[in-house]
Amino acid sequence: MRVLGVDPGLTRCGLGVVDGGLGRPPRMVAVGVIRTPSGDATAERLLTVQTEIDEWIARYQPDAIAVERVFARHDVSTIMGTAQASAIPMLAAARLGLPLAMHTPSEVKAAVTGNGRADKAQVTTMITRILRLEQAPRPADAADALALAVCHLWRGGAQERIDAAVAVQRRAQASARRVAR
Repeated sequence: MRVLGVDPGLTRCGLGVVDGGLGRPPRMVAVGVIRTPSGDATAERLLTVQTEIDEWIARYQPDAIAVERVFARHDVSTIMGTAQASAIPMLAAARLGLPLAMHTPSEVKAAVTGNGRADKAQVTTMITRILRLEQAPRPADAADALALAVCHLWRGGAQERIDAAVAVQRRAQASARRVAR
């Protein structure tokens, strides 16, 4: 499975592509950061993010997209930009029919470090080890995007199997109710 992880942001949007699966260690395919000047109009900045994400999807052909779930901060202008930027990969996934997962920062931290309250340095250190990288990904947005992809590889696959099993069970129950009528 190939996952595109997106750490959304208007000034810096981290992107990371990771391959992995059952019995295979995760492997980094690509990592990068989209940067937009804060002085540009918001619509232009969002267009830049959209264009880059679309290019990454076309180039790397992910099987799923994992995006960090926006959480409340005190700085409203920052959260607005992050929320706007997070909509871009969500729309791309919907447009292309790709599975989309939203992971909270604490889920991602717990998945890659074992501690949901880990700091950025700990996440970067663990992602460097997990992916067997020679150098730590920089800036932190790049490491966070890779962590999102790894988190989804490790958690998302299991969740998808559980969801599929529940769906089969619900269909069987609905069918049994129809037959009983």
